[in-house]
Amino acid sequence: MTTLMFVIVVVFAVAALMTIVQIVRGPSILDRAVASDVLLTEVMCVLAADMAINGHTRSLPVLLIIAAVGVFGSIAVARFVARRDKTQ
Repeated sequence: MTTLMFVIVVVFAVAALMTIVQIVRGPSILDRAVASDVLLTEVMCVLAADMAINGHTRSLPVLLIIAAVGVFGSIAVARFVARRDKTQ
């Protein structure tokens, strides 16, 4: 089990690093928003993998909160970009 968890951590760490590079690099706010959604999804996948490997559900409320933050954040960015496009 520890080997499997190590592989999962390495794969998701590389993916998270690439996502953080995309968040910093941009170039637009929509690119950054998509990358931040991907990062939240990666965090959720790591927590879900931990729950599946260790056979517990203690992280389920955290998963729900992260999912809600991702949805509301995407809505907020979409509304911001829509308003900004109307003014131009």
